[in-house]
Amino acid sequence: MKNDIEKTVAQSIKRLIGWIEKSDYKAYEPFDGLNSFLRDFTFERKFLRQALIQFNKRFPLNIRPIIGIKPATSSKGMAYMARGYLKLFKVSKEEKYLDKAIFCLDWLKENFCKGYSGYCWGNHFDYQTRGYFLKKGNPTLVWTALCGWAFYEAYKLLEKDVYGQIIDSVCQTIIKDFPIFKKKVGKCISYIPNDENLVNNANFLGVSVLAMGYDITRNKMYKDLAKDAVQYGIEQQLPNGAWYYGEENKYKWIDNWHTAYNLDSLYLYEKLIRDKQYNHKLRKGIDFYISNFFHQDRVPKYYFNKTKPYDIQCISQSIDTLILIKYFNKSSIELAKKVALFGIANMQDSSGYFYLSKNYFLNKTPTFHWGSATMFHALTNLYSELINED
Repeated sequence: MKNDIEKTVAQSIKRLIGWIEKSDYKAYEPFDGLNSFLRDFTFERKFLRQALIQFNKRFPLNIRPIIGIKPATSSKGMAYMARGYLKLFKVSKEEKYLDKAIFCLDWLKENFCKGYSGYCWGNHFDYQTRGYFLKKGNPTLVWTALCGWAFYEAYKLLEKDVYGQIIDSVCQTIIKDFPIFKKKVGKCISYIPNDENLVNNANFLGVSVLAMGYDITRNKMYKDLAKDAVQYGIEQQLPNGAWYYGEENKYKWIDNWHTAYNLDSLYLYEKLIRDKQYNHKLRKGIDFYISNFFHQDRVPKYYFNKTKPYDIQCISQSIDTLILIKYFNKSSIELAKKVALFGIANMQDSSGYFYLSKNYFLNKTPTFHWGSATMFHALTNLYSELINED
């Protein structure tokens, strides 16, 4: 059985790499609607910009080529690709994977958001949410942290000082350019520069990269802010172990991959800062996640109380988080295998890429960061586990 799963995952990775590289690391994204010429008809009003983005995201067919949206490379996608190539290099020792990882990292070193205190990254399109409007070329805390993870993993595996220096730069940017708000308990790092936008997963991801920075540099500022931000995040945890997306009433939902980001980040904080005072909170969050986000013990749910839509990032992030929390829940690796097999069987195109989502209809839009890059990392992560299993 192990060999069968290993073979299936390896074949899926091979098809996926082929498609991504043939596509030159370019595809679409769910929220790239404002890159369309239809934006002229929004008259730059918030509601109409949101409507265009959601229409483009939810339409069951890929209309992007018709409405003028071109495939593009995503910084977050390149970070996931770098991490996946590093994992393949680690298990195979094949130099071609190391070369590809370095290519992705070099791309990130060149394509960061200029005008800030150091390295940071964001979307390659203007983006309107219910909480804010952000122009391309400006960073978000989520993008910055997750790109930072790629450099941290490269530093730990390759021991090249340049990657550690980039993590240090990322932490400096977080401290200097992202507003930090003192709350009744702890502090919250804003999702975006120059505004107050308090989102739990962004704050936690900021904590994770600060913990990485502390692990490399032993800069006490990084540790102190990580501790303050974790305090805020823990205070936001609900009695059942879940987290709302954010503090404000407009953010009162509980979804899969943002919950997973919280768990990943809290785990990394505990490991790298060596602070286990919130271990019981982490375990409670893990119990909620595993008990509420998987339908029929194999299908990741988008929201904890709804089965559909099936979303490819829910699938990919579930695999990653289930692997990370294996020391807390003995069933998590087996569940990760089932999730991966479900995703491969139901969401992978014969050409190699992964579909965006499935609700009443199957949305076959090819995405780079959202579907293909995240699944590449998740599957290489699982493949590494399978190779290393006794």
